[in-house]
Amino acid sequence: MSVTIRDLAKATGLSLGTISRALKNQGGLTEVTRTRVFDTAREMGYDLSKLKSGRIRRIAFLLHRQHNTLSSSPFFSPVLHGAEAACREEGIALSFVAVGPAEPVMEQIRVHQPDAILCAGFFEPELLHAIRASGKPMVLVDMQLPGYTSINPDNRLGGYLATRHLIKVGRKRIAMLSGPSAHYSIQERVHGFRKALYDAKILANPALEIAIPHHANEEASVKRAMLSLLAMTQPPDAVFCYNDSTALTAMQTCLEAGLKVPHDIAIIGFDDISAAPRANPPLSSIHVDKEALGAEGVEILLRKTQDEVVEKILAVQLMVRESSTDEL
Repeated sequence: MSVTIRDLAKATGLSLGTISRALKNQGGLTEVTRTRVFDTAREMGYDLSKLKSGRIRRIAFLLHRQHNTLSSSPFFSPVLHGAEAACREEGIALSFVAVGPAEPVMEQIRVHQPDAILCAGFFEPELLHAIRASGKPMVLVDMQLPGYTSINPDNRLGGYLATRHLIKVGRKRIAMLSGPSAHYSIQERVHGFRKALYDAKILANPALEIAIPHHANEEASVKRAMLSLLAMTQPPDAVFCYNDSTALTAMQTCLEAGLKVPHDIAIIGFDDISAAPRANPPLSSIHVDKEALGAEGVEILLRKTQDEVVEKILAVQLMVRESSTDEL
């Protein structure tokens, strides 16, 4: 026997009217009450596909404040532009909202009155849970969490291709500058890095892996990390960086230390931001179609059914440039 709103009202102690308004995402309720209703509905197996979702006319593009920085914008700005272009074609309004876990996120979202939500980049699971409790269609872009619809570049393959390239040009001591391990995309890139070493029968050296924390002075952290690698008794002859901003800083640090790139040390990044081919020397990278990430996120929102969970992966491409082409 299917669960009804009367069952939800009985389980929560709330009125039928309150249950109905919460499920329809109508006003006049606190977020605590709305979240409580949706949590109970999911726990009891209420068929949320019963909820009629009209045509999507407004989408909120949510970006975590930790990504709203100079180092992250070369990646997420094109993602936003891709989403904007897709929305224009469909006659949909797109709002940009930068949010953080300590802020009244749902109040910020409600101001824009979106019919659906794109969450770009890393978000704390608790924050995603609160956003999903609104009942609005939602897609994660460059983030993955079980039970959530998402679209991501093939991060693991990209890490593998970058590292395999460095191995193929004869590099033996390959370091990796990564980021916070809580980030899905970073985890996947690290997995690809280690898998390429394993397949080439190269023993992974934990001393050659450094995670760069996200904070205000990320560039200084990258420089310190790179200098610590160069100070090793056996310094690396190649570095794979989890994104291009890190790779460009690492390369500049090596050049300032008197090293020749790629003769002394090869460097490769990830994302293929616009600054990569313009660097001196031009930076090898893993190309991600960032505009497509945003556009596909919109496409999934418009096409998927209410409770369908979609996990889509976009192909990546190795872009070999002068920073990693000198064979040993």
